[in-house]
Amino acid sequence: MGPLSGVKVIEVGGIGPGPFCGMMLSDMGAEIVRVERKGGLSLSDPKYDLLIRNRKSISINLRTPEGAQTLLRMLEQVDALQEGFRPGVMEKLGLGPDVCLEINPRLVYGRMTGWGQEGPLARAAGHDINYIALSGALHTIGRKGQKPVPPLNLVGDFGGGGMLLAFGMVCALYEARNSGQGQVVDAAMTDGSAALMTMIYGLKAAGFWTDKPGTNLLDTGAHFYDTYETADNKFVAIGSIEPQFYKLLLKLGEIEDPDFQNQLDSSQWPQLKEKLSLVFKTKTRQAWCEIMEGSDICFAPVLSLSEAPEHPHNKQRKTFVENEGVLQPAPAPRFSRTKPELKGPPPIPGQDTETVLAEFGFTTQEIESLKASQSI
Repeated sequence: MGPLSGVKVIEVGGIGPGPFCGMMLSDMGAEIVRVERKGGLSLSDPKYDLLIRNRKSISINLRTPEGAQTLLRMLEQVDALQEGFRPGVMEKLGLGPDVCLEINPRLVYGRMTGWGQEGPLARAAGHDINYIALSGALHTIGRKGQKPVPPLNLVGDFGGGGMLLAFGMVCALYEARNSGQGQVVDAAMTDGSAALMTMIYGLKAAGFWTDKPGTNLLDTGAHFYDTYETADNKFVAIGSIEPQFYKLLLKLGEIEDPDFQNQLDSSQWPQLKEKLSLVFKTKTRQAWCEIMEGSDICFAPVLSLSEAPEHPHNKQRKTFVENEGVLQPAPAPRFSRTKPELKGPPPIPGQDTETVLAEFGFTTQEIESLKASQSI
């Protein structure tokens, strides 16, 4: 059983960062009931909708008074609620924080948005790429002379969004144990992606980072921190920042060119990168792995989504697991005593409606009445 075993959460269904937050909590053992909109459909075959794994799923029409009242009644028995609508939507449904906290004063009310609950852009539509653009994160990710590159939707949706909300909710749950009072957690992807950039902002303030992408230590500016193509058109990643690691890179790479001795002379980085590119093109990726992998060079092969689960390190650590025939990342992080686990495939939207309502104390007659009003 995971470390959040015993925690009960209602998740109002959404996409992207909201379900990722729910996955983080449910992977750690929280009991989560995901509320799908009545008639809502999964984006794909449900077994591949991995972000909603480890949940029970019910279908409620929150736009009917009976549906909204059903959710409010359920909130009396849970520790937290999470939602990902634009600001004001839950209030219009009669499910805003004031109403919910009056019903359950200990409730943690988690809110996931891109821009936050207030501010000039709060009610505007947006996606990950927009939120990380506003925080300065997107500007920094790109090679010299090229346009910014979206890092998938990892920085806004997941790292600066869903994971931030999961952290905030756990913090609020811990505080509620001591105070007996719940509160609202306002997780905005602009805030979260900015928080992920804290070190970079610090380096800029100290004069060690410029606003010119692709010219700095960690943004592919340095020749010793980049990816390189190999003879078989694959890639390896090098991160030899520390002098002793850089020295080992030169040794195992059989690099004797004296120009490489001035590691931190940034004016030489572009030409050294060109020279290092030629070095790595002389051997296949596997050949470089045999020479450098496991050493203190800070080296790794750049693996595809198909290759990563087969790497010996990932296999030994069980970084990827197969659940109901679907290969997927395992719950993380790990604990020595309370161990997270996967509990079957992701649910079909609404599959547990009647069972869950019964568990929350709804009678058969009440359930039939909700069906008749098209609230479930």
